Amino acid sequence: MKPQSMLFTIYGEYVRHYGNEIWVGSLTKLMGQFGLSEQAVRAAISRMLKQGWLESRKVGNRSYYSMSERGKKRLDEAAERIYKVEASDWNGKWCMASYNIPEENRNLRDQLRKELSFLGFGMLTTSTWISPNDLADRVKELTETYQLQNHVEIFTAEHLGWSDSKRLVEKCWDLYTINRAYQEFIDLYRPQHESFLANEQNVQDSECFVEKTKLVHHYRKFLFIDPDLPEELLPDVWLGKEADVLFRNYYNLLHPGAVRFFEEAYEPPPVEANA
Repeated sequence: MKPQSMLFTIYGEYVRHYGNEIWVGSLTKLMGQFGLSEQAVRAAISRMLKQGWLESRKVGNRSYYSMSERGKKRLDEAAERIYKVEASDWNGKWCMASYNIPEENRNLRDQLRKELSFLGFGMLTTSTWISPNDLADRVKELTETYQLQNHVEIFTAEHLGWSDSKRLVEKCWDLYTINRAYQEFIDLYRPQHESFLANEQNVQDSECFVEKTKLVHHYRKFLFIDPDLPEELLPDVWLGKEADVLFRNYYNLLHPGAVRFFEEAYEPPPVEANA
């Protein structure tokens, strides 16, 4: 369990709902529940500061950390997909991004690919990525952020041939591997969910916090592999739906105790510091 990745989960699941700012001492206590040392937490915070995900400020002799605008935007995107509502019917259109980025800007090219993958795009060819979801505005924001407007073109397109839509999906995404990952999630958390139901009265708030955070942390990884395809493009057997129901049911059971534990550990900035 990487400290930096866990920090994203803690901020996304808890801190963002409490003013987006937290004292490093509270963070250390929360992360300590997962066996992470203060040194490991501070090292992860330092990396996230350098990468532009976090911002810091001092209040007296205490350090407080909040997500930057870039970080908040990433958390909002993740929350939108994790806690998504039922999607509307697909209109048959594809969002397409095509780029030609010079070799001297290889780092930017690699970063763009990572961002497109996170948004749910699949690689049709080396420099052409597609998604059945309307993500044109997101891609525009990406290209502006990385100043790649001269190297990227964005389309809304119809597919006229030759593969049918499901076959096209199979070319761009490894649905077998994604399905297998969902099966592993179900196999891991279904027994835990059933055990919690049988022993709910004896579960401590600290256990709820640890288990709920692990649950979200694990489920959040599907953002990087599941393209969130419309119903019409899914295979006949798709375990994402079953995993989603399990996630929501177990999450709702763990949530009250997890929040109580977080609130015990969380110390908000002094009121006068915000005056």
